[in-house]
Amino acid sequence: MDPLSHWLALMPVSGRVETRCHFGAPWRIAPGPAGQLEIPFHVLLTGSAVLEMRGRPPQTLQPGDVVLLPHGDAHSLHDGSGRRTSPAVERPSAVLSVAENGGRGAEADILCGRFLLSAHAAPMARQFLPASLVVRSAPAAAQALAQLIELMRLEAQEEGPGSGAIIGHLCGALFSLALRRASQDTDDAPTLLALTHRRALQPALMAMFTEPHKPWTLPALAALCHMSRATLIRQFETATGHSPAELLLQIRMARAMQRLLQSERSVAAIADEVGYQSEAAFQRAFKRHLGVTPARFRADHTAGAAGAAGS
Repeated sequence: MDPLSHWLALMPVSGRVETRCHFGAPWRIAPGPAGQLEIPFHVLLTGSAVLEMRGRPPQTLQPGDVVLLPHGDAHSLHDGSGRRTSPAVERPSAVLSVAENGGRGAEADILCGRFLLSAHAAPMARQFLPASLVVRSAPAAAQALAQLIELMRLEAQEEGPGSGAIIGHLCGALFSLALRRASQDTDDAPTLLALTHRRALQPALMAMFTEPHKPWTLPALAALCHMSRATLIRQFETATGHSPAELLLQIRMARAMQRLLQSERSVAAIADEVGYQSEAAFQRAFKRHLGVTPARFRADHTAGAAGAAGS
């Protein structure tokens, strides 16, 4: 497996498309902040749009563009005209709600939904992904992403038997393909995505993902990459904005949370599995990282999952 595959394995997502927006200009949608385990997304099927977020310059979107908001921040999409908009009217359908505003200007067709993160994936997603990602599917290099978007459009439009479930599964693939496409865009702000394509750092990155239980030190990781400790730190921080030690901690904690939720192994066994020499040291690190003990994390999220299943 390559580094991006290892990262995606630590961040499994499901998803749903909630609304299909058929708008004529002028139009605007302005979702508020999302839940802690949610990543809102928008897929522009036809027309054009402008994405606005506080503290960031507006971005113009073209058909096939995918917008991800990994931090769940409030944002707005609009037609760019600046004219007063009419309220949209939503009507339910078999698969999702359809929103229309009756505008007579240039038309736009947008799928709006959210990716749903598992509890162990959320901290890594929020620390190592930017507040927003605009992923372009138009270039030939993004053919697979463009084909997936077309399939989502057809399922949303035709609403055949099983379309709701099919679209949900397609959302997981959309997340993976969007991150792969974003990792190939070197113009984005520093993230773990940029690190996955730095060949010189691949040995250290793979070591942390595949063997987090080992007592890695900065000199040992630097030796794997045939570079000095200072060079390793500089290249990691340039690519991600974080040090190798911070990434290793995130990987260990994500793996630990995954094991707590998906196995019945003891806390002591999981501590050993993710590289801690004692259960006490693991307990302290886990509580600093998440604010709760491993046992409390397991109990809270196991109870939450059971409640969701029974509702």
